[in-house]
Amino acid sequence: MGFYFNPNIHPLKEYLRRADSVNKAAEVLGIRVIRGDREYDPEKFLRQMVFREEQRCSLCYQSRLERTRNMALKGGFAFFTTTLLFSKRQKHDLVKSAGESLGTKKSVFLYEDFRQGWHEGRETADEMGLYRQNYCGCIYSEFERFRSELG
Repeated sequence: MGFYFNPNIHPLKEYLRRADSVNKAAEVLGIRVIRGDREYDPEKFLRQMVFREEQRCSLCYQSRLERTRNMALKGGFAFFTTTLLFSKRQKHDLVKSAGESLGTKKSVFLYEDFRQGWHEGRETADEMGLYRQNYCGCIYSEFERFRSELG
C-alpha cells in the first residue's frame, strides 16, 4: 500500500508530474496507492515554513511522516516508512529521527537505508519511463537547485 502525500511540492505541474509517476509505478508493481490530493496546499506549507526556512526540511519531514503514520494507523498497518529513505539527496538523519519520533506500538516506523539500491532504482525508473525529479520539491529547494541559471 502506498500513500502519495506531498503538500510541499512546487509548482502544481511538478506535483502532478510526480503523482503521475507514482500511479505508473503502482500499476506496474501492483500496489494500491492512496493520494492525498485534497490536502495539497502549498500556501499552507509556505505559512508553516516562513521565518523557519533553516528548519524547513525537518518540519517538512515531520509533517509528511505524521500524516503517513496517521494513515497507517487508520488502515491498521503495523509499519510505515517513506521513499525519502531511498534518496541520496535527502537528510537521512532528519528523516529517521522524525519517523522514529512518530512511531507507536500500533504502527512502528520501519527504518532502512534504501540508498544502496539508488543506481539500480534509477535504472528501473528509466526502464519504466518514470519521471525523476531533479530537486526536492519545495520552492526553496527549487531555487537552490536552479539559482545558478540567474547568471
